[in-house]
Formats: sequence, C-alpha cells, structure tokens
Amino acid sequence: MATDGRTEHHVDGPKGMILLFEDDETLADLLARVLRSDGYKVDLFESAGELPSMARLAHYDLVLSDIHLAEGSSGHDVLRKVRAATSSLPVILMTAFADVEGAMSAVTEGAYEYIPKPIDPMLLKRMVAEAVARKRLAASPNPEPEGPPQRDDAKIVGATGSMINVYKTVAQVAPTTSTVLIVGESGTGKELVARSIHAKSPRAARPFVAVNCAALPESILESELFGHEKGSFTGAVGMKRGLFEEANGGTLLLDEIGEISPKTQVQLLRVLQEGEIRRVGASDTVKVDVRVVAATNRDLKAEVAAGRFREDLFFRLQVVTVRVPALRERKGDIALLVKHFLARHAAKQGRPIPRVAPEVLEALAAYDFPGNVRELAHAMERAVLLAREGVVTAADLPPEVGSAWQTRAPEAPGELTADWPTLAVLERRYIDRVLARTGGNKTRAADVLGIDRRTLNRMFARERAAAVGATSEADVDRELRMIEDDDET
Repeated sequence: MATDGRTEHHVDGPKGMILLFEDDETLADLLARVLRSDGYKVDLFESAGELPSMARLAHYDLVLSDIHLAEGSSGHDVLRKVRAATSSLPVILMTAFADVEGAMSAVTEGAYEYIPKPIDPMLLKRMVAEAVARKRLAASPNPEPEGPPQRDDAKIVGATGSMINVYKTVAQVAPTTSTVLIVGESGTGKELVARSIHAKSPRAARPFVAVNCAALPESILESELFGHEKGSFTGAVGMKRGLFEEANGGTLLLDEIGEISPKTQVQLLRVLQEGEIRRVGASDTVKVDVRVVAATNRDLKAEVAAGRFREDLFFRLQVVTVRVPALRERKGDIALLVKHFLARHAAKQGRPIPRVAPEVLEALAAYDFPGNVRELAHAMERAVLLAREGVVTAADLPPEVGSAWQTRAPEAPGELTADWPTLAVLERRYIDRVLARTGGNKTRAADVLGIDRRTLNRMFARERAAAVGATSEADVDRELRMIEDDDET
C-alpha cells in the first residue's frame, strides 16, 4: 500500500477526508497538495487492490481515482468496489482519454463525476466541495414531513394570501351553475383551478372536458366543439359528437378563450344563451347541460375595447372571475411547490425523493419565473434527473435560474455589495447569516460552512482577542477555552 506519510498542512480540523487513487507519484503529490491547501485530509493509494475495508471507508467523504492504476487495475474497479460496499460515498473518476462511452459507463456504474485531464485545480476544488457537501446533507437527519405526502398531481399548491383568495373564490363558486372566467399568465395553473371547481361542484361525477382553443384552426375547432354530421365536409365519413355533447352534465373548460374567431364567438354566445348546439351540417339543434369555465392569459377588456372580442360574450363569461397570481407574486409558495414537484417527479422516475440544499430555495426565490409554476415544475423534473447522492443543489437547476441568483442586485443599502466590506467583515456577516438560519446551533452552522465546530469557535476567539488588543496565539487560546467552557455550561 502506498499510503502517504508526507507532512500535511495544519488545519484545526479537516473539511473532509479524501481517498485518492493515483499511481503517478508527481500527479498524486500535486493533487494532494491542492486538496490539502483547501483544508482536506488526503490518503494516497496506487491500485484498486488497496481499497480500505468497509469500516474504514465510512470515515471518508470522497473517493478520487484515476482511470488507469497500478497492478493492472482501474478506476472502474475502485468504483465497483466502493459501490459494492456503500452507495453513499461519492466517487470522482479522472482520465486523460475522456470519451462518451467512458463517461456513460462511469455514470451508469454510479460515479459522481467523470473529469478529463489535465485537471483544473479550481474546478477540482469546486467539484470536491460540492460532492462533500451533498454527502453530508444526504447523511444529515431528515426533518419529519409536514403531514402526509400529497399524491394528487392535480392538487393546487400554495398557502400565500393571494392563493387563499383563489381557494375562497373557488369554494364560493363551485356549488353553483355560474359560468366562470379564470385569468392569469401562461403556466400559472388555470386548468388546475378549473378542475378544482369541477371537483367541488355537484357535477363532479360527470365528465370534465378541456380544449385549448388556440391550438386548433377555426374550422376544426367548430367541429370539435359542436360536432358534425356525416358528409358535412370532405372527410366527414360519419357523425361525430362535439365536446359540448361529450361534457353533457359536466364541465367544459375553454382554455385560451381569447383566441377564438368572431364566428366561433357568435356560436359560443348562442350556446350560453340557449343551452343548445347545432352540429356542423345539421338542421336540428341538440340540448346540452354544460357548465362552461373559460380561461385566458389575455386582457379581455382590452380585447373588447379593440373590437377583437364581443362585449356580450365577455359579460356572459365573466359572471365570476378568478385571477390566478403569477409565481413571482407568491414566492412564499416556492418551498411548498418544490416539495410537491420533487415528490411527483421522483415517483414517476421510481427514485427516492431527493433532499434540497438551502441555496436551492435562495436561487429559486431570486428568479422571476416567466413560465410560472409550469417552469418550476420542469426545473424540478430536471433536478430529480440530475441530483446526485440524493441531494439537489444549485448546480442541478437550469442555468438561467443560477445566473439570476449569482447576479441578483442588492435588495437594500445594508446588503453586502452595497458598502464594499473587507473580507473579514464579509466572512463574519456570512457566519452570522448561517447561525441565524440554524437557530444558533454551532454544530449545524459549522457543517454548512464546511469546517468543524472548534474552527468556528477559534474564529470567534480571534475576534474577541482582537477587540481587547490581544493578538498572540496564547491570547486566542485563552479566549477559545472561555468560549468552549461557555458552550459546555
């Protein structure tokens, strides 16, 4: 075994324990020095046959291995042996011959990352820090779920004031027969609101039928809505019932109602006034009992003023109007929505629900989501597919979300970038922020910061010593003992 006995950089406690497999002594020494300078403890080995026992592996936070090793072994051998022993230890493979097949093989076998040589030290340190952070978050106690898991994909999710108003309106209008107009931007969940109205109405046992009016040209939409008789047009080889008849006794959602043509507007107005439809090519009418719910992302009042939408139809549709807020107007719901979508997509993929790193919610809150809840749902589907070690981090989010988080402007004059603080001040502000997030728990705060508790206490000790003009290490040690005594009491 080629364990490395060379002197390591002194740290009060390692950020993590790394098991490095590399048979090139020069490269091994370089990689070890890069990682040790970043605060990690590194143990060196040359071949897969030197892999420690299961008991010893439990002490490590990461395995970093070259593909080609001594004694004819390989990084893939290391990976397979580690995976046979544990599924929680991340393994990063390095290679001078990166290719698609090798990368796919590594990922399939459970590698955390597959990186080409020459190794960029900054990229390596960033990748190692992320992998160690994922592992520790995955191993930390999982908070008890807030109530039973929600398995209804059609459930409206939200607890902010604007969503409470939506719930109240739905509850009031659902038991009636009134026509409802649902307005809101694309992706806000207008169809979910319509389904909720139907589900809570006396018509719940009858059909709920939805049609996107913007997706069909006028001639086809007319046939879809009202049906047609055999021979009424080329291709009409038989009689076809329209969606109004299909929804008889139930609810018909006319999505994107603002896109329908003037002719279709007249036909729809007749249905709402008379409660009957006429199939294309028919001479007789058919009575229908359908509750109409319409939805639009357009301002129908402006469309009426511009002469593109009939005023009498608008008044018929907006007996009750439900406005669904954009996601940027209810960012307090993001955490609930993330939990909901992760559970849904994890179930679809047959995977356990991943944990969420704290910075994920910060990144999501900094983004305005032009695609609203639908865009967030897609982002969480991506996160489930890309999450490693059972943890979602900011690296698993779409690039535009991470970019908004990294470049967001300060919210107030007291923000960090507003007064150009020194690094020492910046460090202390960040520590205070983490402590606030962890409720003053130093152990948890130190874990988030990637240091041990004694290192955190030593930072406070240096600060206290400097405040009284004491700068020697003996003074710092004295303050450290006092802090640790206070912690024990």
